[in-house]
Amino acid sequence: MELRQLRCFVAVAEELHFGRAAEKLLLGQPAVSQQIRRLERELKVELFDRSPRYVRLTPAGERFLPAARDVLTAEDTARALAADLAAPAALRLGTITGLGERLDLILDTYRRRAPDVRVELHSIPVRERLARLADGRLDAAFVRGAVAGNSPELRFLPVWQDELVLALPARHALADRPEVDLADLATLPLRLTERRNHPALVDLVTDACARAGFQPILGPAHSSLQDTLASIGSGTPTWTVVYAANARMVNAHRIAFRPCRTPLALPTSIAVRRSAPLPGLLLEACRQTAPTWDDHDS
Repeated sequence: MELRQLRCFVAVAEELHFGRAAEKLLLGQPAVSQQIRRLERELKVELFDRSPRYVRLTPAGERFLPAARDVLTAEDTARALAADLAAPAALRLGTITGLGERLDLILDTYRRRAPDVRVELHSIPVRERLARLADGRLDAAFVRGAVAGNSPELRFLPVWQDELVLALPARHALADRPEVDLADLATLPLRLTERRNHPALVDLVTDACARAGFQPILGPAHSSLQDTLASIGSGTPTWTVVYAANARMVNAHRIAFRPCRTPLALPTSIAVRRSAPLPGLLLEACRQTAPTWDDHDS
């Protein structure tokens, strides 16, 4: 039994069409059919019920499919581990704000699996982060949202959705609610960073407000998170959005963090060079450490 036979079998099982499976595998249809026939001869069972109008799995094929997938998953894991073992002694990682305790969890998980690899963190703006990644000065980088003008040299591997929560004055009537409708914030000024600093975040929030039926009143530009929260908690009532991971770490009794009834989240990815091996251990660490928001009342 060969891995290429299993790849052909799984592709046909998923597509239930030899032609589409061949396109997916970048092979000719006769080659796919030949590999399936060889696998069936070796197993001494028919894996597919074939007719001129349809292709479907036989009972034997249905039982064999999970095992075949497990073998291919194990192969991918082994390849990723081999690539990580062959990697340099340092992982140069571009980071983003708002990761909170998640970054600690990721680093702890990664170090348990690769204790000899030194992790170097680089917190820099997204454009510089991607430029350093493209020219080899970084090995991987976190990126939130869609990045306009992506370099064809890079690929983006989704790892989680970064949830955002609403931050408003603890003394405001809306703070008594377990979750808040965006429409109820229409009369309060919104404090956001300038769009050039974080277009994905700004567009997410303003588009969500538009869908809720209002154009937000923009208050003073977002400065540091600490200063912004201090102003919200003590001055004229305003509101902003905060990454849930950050909100869990903030101790500000004048601020209430509340989930939005219509959830707000930005996709987070790991960017890597297309020419580089997949950072399997880093991806695994990220996907194992994705805490969810629970009520946080400061």
